[in-house]
Amino acid sequence: MAAPEPSRCCFFVQKKKRFCKMVAGKGRKYCGEHATMEEDGGGSRRIVCPLDPKHTVSEDKLQKHLKKCNSREKAKPVYFVQNINAGSADGDETLRQVSLSELSRTELETLVDKLKTAFKGLQCDLEDSVQSHPALHDELHNPKNGDSAHKHLKQQSSILGHMEELGLLGRGRCFVEFGAGRGKLSHWIHEALKTCEHLKTCEDLQLLLVERCSTRFKVDGKHQDAGVQFERLQVDIQHLDLSKVPLLCEKKLPLVGVGKHLCGAATDLALRCLLETAGQSEEEEPPHKRLRPSEPRSGGGLGSAPTGCGPGPVLGLTVALCCHHRCDWRHYVGQQFFLQRGLGAREFSAFCRMSSWATCGLRPTNQRGDGEEHEPAEETDAVNGFLSASEREQLGRLCKQLIDHGRCHFLQMKGFSSKLTRYISSDITLENVLLTAVPLTPHSS
Repeated sequence: MAAPEPSRCCFFVQKKKRFCKMVAGKGRKYCGEHATMEEDGGGSRRIVCPLDPKHTVSEDKLQKHLKKCNSREKAKPVYFVQNINAGSADGDETLRQVSLSELSRTELETLVDKLKTAFKGLQCDLEDSVQSHPALHDELHNPKNGDSAHKHLKQQSSILGHMEELGLLGRGRCFVEFGAGRGKLSHWIHEALKTCEHLKTCEDLQLLLVERCSTRFKVDGKHQDAGVQFERLQVDIQHLDLSKVPLLCEKKLPLVGVGKHLCGAATDLALRCLLETAGQSEEEEPPHKRLRPSEPRSGGGLGSAPTGCGPGPVLGLTVALCCHHRCDWRHYVGQQFFLQRGLGAREFSAFCRMSSWATCGLRPTNQRGDGEEHEPAEETDAVNGFLSASEREQLGRLCKQLIDHGRCHFLQMKGFSSKLTRYISSDITLENVLLTAVPLTPHSS
């Protein structure tokens, strides 16, 4: 084992099989981060931060650190409303997730029969419709892009093509990207709508990016000029009230919801956020948020939305679906659809687990072609003995489609015409289904 470099930290990082490369203080063996390893020595002892165990702090400076630690609880913005899009907390949604390995062969066969019965009368074969958009033409043919980047560009190009076909890709509206990540989809929407006469104006175009995590290398950071109106909200969709977002209240532009690989329950949260809470007026607020007549209606959070305001109408949505095994009965918008077919929370939980067969039934999960964040967890279950890999894959796809049909039913109840389409080939990604919706009665522009 090589010795640490001079004046460098003596802490050996097991995961990296080398010594820490941070500089140690004068007369010390360890850097500030690993100072807890010091047996003695002057100065205050370092302890683990009580707000975030990933870093340490000097014990005598703890109180000062807690006031500025990035993991401290921050003031909630005006659009943060606890669990506003979470769904009902009543009923049996607290049922423990069904593990297929705990089920007998008879129970699994019963589930398969229920799945096939519930699918009667529903469309099994989805239309293949791979679209493209000229805004991405040059980037798609850029030799500097690797295979991974090329796959994402193809998906983004097809999504934009579908949006244009539905009449959703245009100016005079606000695009809300749920689960935005780095914001690549919003970037290409802007590029597609950027014209010579619109380069220096943002009056008729807004892009709102919603992401619960802090993200590095954000693409929207490149658009901070006078001609683009990008805004990023770091908030969980579960707690987002679009009717209180100041940007949407300013001009009340019509909304278009978009998302690329919106994982599991995030899709249901986004649908409820866009179609239920976004259109609430002051009189329609949820009971737990209704104020007394004597109380102010400013919200009391960071940034204030004008009183009596709200966003414009919803023109439609395009969401690339993903990770049905991460769906949750409480958040699921298609509960009524399931109950009408004699299914409940237990069957839903099992179908969510079975849905992963569609993406890992024929090949290992590390060959799916998507990022690791979308990987379904493999599990050993009793089904190995009576179903082949191809049968598992087919049943997994049926589970995915049944869950998605429940979402389509929700959209229909909200006055939207919806469709499920395979928007990209399976060699690009196995999660290749796009949910689109437009109002049954078009809004007048």
